[in-house]
Amino acid sequence: MARAFLFVLDSFGIGGAADAERYGDTGSDTFGHIARACAEGRGDRVGLRKGPLFVPNMLSLGLGRAAETATGLRFESGAKVHLLASTFHGAAQEISSGKDTPSGHWEIAALPVRFDWGYFPDTVPTFPAELTEAIIREGKVPGILGNCHAPGTEIIERFGEEHIRTGKPICYTSVDSVLQIAAHETHFGLEQLYEFCKVVRRLVDPLNIGRVIARPFIGETAGSFERTHNRRDYAVPPPEPTLLDRLTARGSQVIAVGKIGDIFAHRGISEVRKAAGNMAMFDKALGAMDDAGDGDLVFANFVDFDTEFGHRRDVAGYAAALETFDRRLPEAFARLKPGDLLILTADHGNDPTWHGTDHTRERIPVIGMGPGFRGGDIGLRATFADIGETVAEHLGLARGRHGTSFHATIGGHA
Repeated sequence: MARAFLFVLDSFGIGGAADAERYGDTGSDTFGHIARACAEGRGDRVGLRKGPLFVPNMLSLGLGRAAETATGLRFESGAKVHLLASTFHGAAQEISSGKDTPSGHWEIAALPVRFDWGYFPDTVPTFPAELTEAIIREGKVPGILGNCHAPGTEIIERFGEEHIRTGKPICYTSVDSVLQIAAHETHFGLEQLYEFCKVVRRLVDPLNIGRVIARPFIGETAGSFERTHNRRDYAVPPPEPTLLDRLTARGSQVIAVGKIGDIFAHRGISEVRKAAGNMAMFDKALGAMDDAGDGDLVFANFVDFDTEFGHRRDVAGYAAALETFDRRLPEAFARLKPGDLLILTADHGNDPTWHGTDHTRERIPVIGMGPGFRGGDIGLRATFADIGETVAEHLGLARGRHGTSFHATIGGHA
């Protein structure tokens, strides 16, 4: 049996990107800076966590060595690390032009983004007047609020009460190729928000905007507003077949856990399984592992690392989330059978110690295991697409157009 499991720790970069200067991110290092902050006591929070970052299971897969590959700096965990049998470790550099979610995931799925996304300027207003007019007219709303670059929680606090009074959705963006729309789940309505986003998706297509994101929230006053887990992403479909398309075309199942389906515009997806929060998502991933058959792929995204902690620059929260995730990894290990392949990786960085609130351009870890594999060091991969091509070879697909498999390096067998 050959099955594959791809777990993406959304935003868990490991520093060292060769082109970080282009993005203003030279020196950013999500993993390294979280670990350093914890070692210095800056990751402590009463009732949440305390002390050095404790992720022994990921370290046993080679996370520390992957970080050294990415940055050239030796990672000191404070304890001797023993690598598990049949594990492999390395890092990968992104060649896509952005540092956003679709670019990272598409490249992981063996399709780098070699074009430039459209972006909105950091001005007020940020959206072109003709786009704003079309959104109001075709979306059948009395107007929009925001119309600027802003963090999601901040803009909801700022405009949420006016939104409830007026029925005007809150529209905003960031340095990513995205138009986000926040609206109240009950006062505006969840289904109305989704339908409104579909209209906006069509309107921004000529601008080559990567995603329109529905950001529902609840609460009645600025101090009580809270985003819910009913987020939905409306993404541009990939311009070429991805690993997912190649698998479903030959009859294999691709089980998408979390927002994977949205990221790929539901193309190449057999089934979507969603839940609220990383640990509920982990339960879904374990269930998908149980259900996967020969030739199938389980592709899971754990978004809380990014949305709840990276963007909010919450070091303690990010560290605690990593430790909670790490504690559950043995449950995934126990489900692996001979012929299986498990890869843990990320799609970009989001250093919680960095300036601003946006993603950071970083290399990503490529760590994992396969029962019976030789394992070892896969080095620094020139593109995230090497991950997808390795999965493709493992599952018996012909070689694709992008990326180079490291399957032979780790001694895997299809």
